[in-house]
Formats: sequence, structure tokens, C-alpha cells
Amino acid sequence: MTTNRYSQQQLAAQPIGYWARETANLVIGGLRTALAEEHLTQPHWWTLNHIAGAPGTWTRKALTEKLTPFDDQNTDFDTVYADLTTRGWLTETDDRLTLTEAGEAGRLRAHARNAKVHTRMREGIDDTAYAATIDTLRRMVANLGGNGDLPS
Repeated sequence: MTTNRYSQQQLAAQPIGYWARETANLVIGGLRTALAEEHLTQPHWWTLNHIAGAPGTWTRKALTEKLTPFDDQNTDFDTVYADLTTRGWLTETDDRLTLTEAGEAGRLRAHARNAKVHTRMREGIDDTAYAATIDTLRRMVANLGGNGDLPS
């Protein structure tokens, strides 16, 4: 894909809100579409990744509290946990959540689908430019009173 080139002056005059929203809509839409191919939502994806990153340490309550601030879909996380359990992707022992082999396999398939979206999104953008963009957006968030720290 080719895009037109513009001067720094032309680019600096652009409305950041438009470009930030347009980017967010396309990135989130692309990721949600990729996850839907695996019959997953973003909250499913977040759940799988958090549990995979710390097997046997997350409780439903703690994980729900961690994920809720990122959710724009008013997700009932108990429904997500129930769905993953019904699929055989998630088990719960002593209130601790763990992925099964099938759950890890599904997570890896979803990861591969998401990686394709990320690769497409980053075409022609090196790590330096990407990091500078993230840092700029992070600083704008902080300047406007939001949390400019990277998510943990």
C-alpha cells in the first residue's frame, strides 16, 4: 500500500483526535475480527493471556478487577469464564484459574491471528517510529490528566 507524503507542517496541523480515533477503531476492529474467527471476544483474549502469563494465580474476582478498566463492552466476565470452561479451555481449582492444553492451543491460534493484524498495522513503520508514536500518545494522555504509565 502506498500513501501520499506530506510535509511536517501539514502533518502538525492535523487533528490528533481524528487520527487517534480512526486508528483505534481500525486496530480494535481488526483484532476483534481476527478473534471472532476463533469465536472469541477481546475479554476472552485478555483472560486467556493473563491466565497463561501466571498459571494458577488468578481468581475470578482478581482477574475481573484487573480487566474491567479495559473493557468497553460491559462484559460479564463470569460468562466469559463459563464459556472458556464449557469449551474445555479453562479449569478452576481452589478458586484459581488455569488454562488446559486445549485452552493454550486456542490462545496460540488466536495469537497467530492477532499477529497478522499487528504485522499489517506495522507495515513500513520501524520500531523507532512506533515507539515515538506510543510515547507521544502516552504523553498526551498524561497531559490531559489520564494515566500515562504503560499498562502492567
